[in-house]
Amino acid sequence: MQNIMRDGVISRYRQFLPITEKTPRITLGEGNTPLIRADRLAGEVGFNGQLYLKFEGTNPSGSFKDRGMVVAVAKAVEEGAKMLVCASTGNTASSAAAYGAAAGLPVVVLVPKGGVALGKLAQIGMYGAQVLELDSTFDKCQDIARELVAK
Repeated sequence: MQNIMRDGVISRYRQFLPITEKTPRITLGEGNTPLIRADRLAGEVGFNGQLYLKFEGTNPSGSFKDRGMVVAVAKAVEEGAKMLVCASTGNTASSAAAYGAAAGLPVVVLVPKGGVALGKLAQIGMYGAQVLELDSTFDKCQDIARELVAK
């Protein structure tokens, strides 16, 4: 298994997560994203203190979804998963593709045709995931993903 390091969400927040000794410590360096001071916004909303915004775009896939996905993929590996399947309109898919690649698992992503930005599709593909564009809604893609997992 590649990309296993000691820092990241799993190691940092292990005491709050369903982590066991058998859970692989997968990480791409997610979490630990910067806080950006937002004085102008604070003034506009009438907040008198210091306001900070969390910049989740610095996560490996550019999404806040990386924080949860790393745990989901690690638990899937722990349970013996041979493949990951998800339905998405972008961020979940790119995060699943990134962490699936880190764990050495193939990833299949079901997306509604025309419902995902081309940049996201390119990112998903760069991680090696197989993208299946379905002529349906996101909800139908999700139903199909659940059926595939059940089988």
